[in-house]
Amino acid sequence: MSSGDTSELSRRVSVLSWDQVRRLDSILGESVPIHGRGNFPTLSVQPRQIVQVVRARLEERGVVVRDVKLNGSAASHVLHQDNGLGYKDLDLIFGLSLTDDKTFRLVKDVVLDCLVDFLPEGVCRERITALALKEAYIQKLVKVCNETDRWSLISLSNNTGKNVELKFVDSLRRQFEFSVDSFQITLDSLLLFDRCSETAMSETFHPTVQGESMYGDFEEALGHLRSRTIATRSPEEIRGGGLLKYCHLLVRGFRPSSEAQIKQMQRYMCSRFFIDFPDINEQHRKLGAYLQNHFAGMEHKRYDYLVTLRRVVDESTVCLMGHERRQTLALISALALRVMAEQNAIPALSNITCYYQPAPYVRDVNFSNYYVAQVQSPVPTCSNSYQTWLPCS
Repeated sequence: MSSGDTSELSRRVSVLSWDQVRRLDSILGESVPIHGRGNFPTLSVQPRQIVQVVRARLEERGVVVRDVKLNGSAASHVLHQDNGLGYKDLDLIFGLSLTDDKTFRLVKDVVLDCLVDFLPEGVCRERITALALKEAYIQKLVKVCNETDRWSLISLSNNTGKNVELKFVDSLRRQFEFSVDSFQITLDSLLLFDRCSETAMSETFHPTVQGESMYGDFEEALGHLRSRTIATRSPEEIRGGGLLKYCHLLVRGFRPSSEAQIKQMQRYMCSRFFIDFPDINEQHRKLGAYLQNHFAGMEHKRYDYLVTLRRVVDESTVCLMGHERRQTLALISALALRVMAEQNAIPALSNITCYYQPAPYVRDVNFSNYYVAQVQSPVPTCSNSYQTWLPCS
C-alpha cells in the first residue's frame, strides 16, 4: 500500500471513544420485536444475537464472512447521539463473496433457518416451513446482481418501522447518499469481546472499535453530523430515493453546505427520482412506504415533509414533460391534504380545488388551469402511459 493510500485510509477511519462504544453496545443489546403476520408469534431479537447466529450458520455452510458492520442512522446515532435524526432501522452489513445464484439462495435459507431459533418455547418448529417463515417475518427481500453491484437485503418485519435489515454485500458501488449517513462501524472486535471476555467492559478495559466514513473524510463527515449540514460527493450517482432522504434532512433542521451547489444537486436528485420511479403509481407507492417507515411516531412531521418535497420538485424538476410534472405535484399535494385531514387540521372534505398559474407558453384557450385533487384517493386516475423524462442539458 502506497503512502497516499495509507493517508486516505487514515482520513476515512477513526477509533470510537468509550462513550461511543457504550452506545454501540447498548444498541446491540436492545431487544427488537420481529412481528409475525397472522397467527405467528412476535420474536424478541437482540441485534448481537442474530449477527452471531447468522454468521456462525453461514460459516458452517462454507461461506466466509469478512466482517460485520453497523450502517445508516444507527451508526450515526452511535457517533453523535444528539444528531437530530434518531434511528429507526438497524442496518447490519455482512461482507462476503456472492459468487453465483446458489450463494444468494444459501444466504436466504440460512437467515430463515436462524429465525427458528428465536421462536418462543412451545411452538412446534418441525411443522414450520421456510416459506411460512418468509411470509410471516420477512418484510422485504432484495437481490441486486450486475457489473458493479452484488448484494442482497433481507428486512425483518416490525410494525413500528424499526426494522432489522440484514444486507449481504459482495460489492456495492455507492454506499451512502449524504455525509451524515455515510458511517459504518465494524462490529467484529466487540462481538469477539462478548464471546471471549469474562470481564465486563469499562472505560479502561474495552475493545478497540473502528468507524469508517464512506464519504471519504471521517472528521469532516462527523462535523457535518454535529452541525446538521447536508453535503455529498458525486450527487449524480445517488439513486432515486436520495430525493426523499434529502427532504427528510431538511425537515429535521439540516441545511445545505453550499446554496449554489445544492441547486445542481436538487436537479440531479429530481431527475434520478423520475428515472427510477417513472410511473405515477410507483411514485405513490414509494412515497407511501417512505412516510410509513420514516415517520412512525412522528406523524405531525408528515405534512411539513410533503410541503418541502413539493417545493423541491417544483423548483428543481427540469427533465419532465409539463403534464407529468403537474401530475406528480398533484399527487404530493393530495397526500399533504390527506395528512392534514388525518390530523384534523382541515375538514375531512372529499374534494379540494387547487389552482395553478399556467406556464407562459400555454396559449390554448381550452387549457384548464385548475384540477380537483381527490383527497381520499390521491393517485390520479389517468391511465395513459407517457415517457416521463427527457435528457437534461
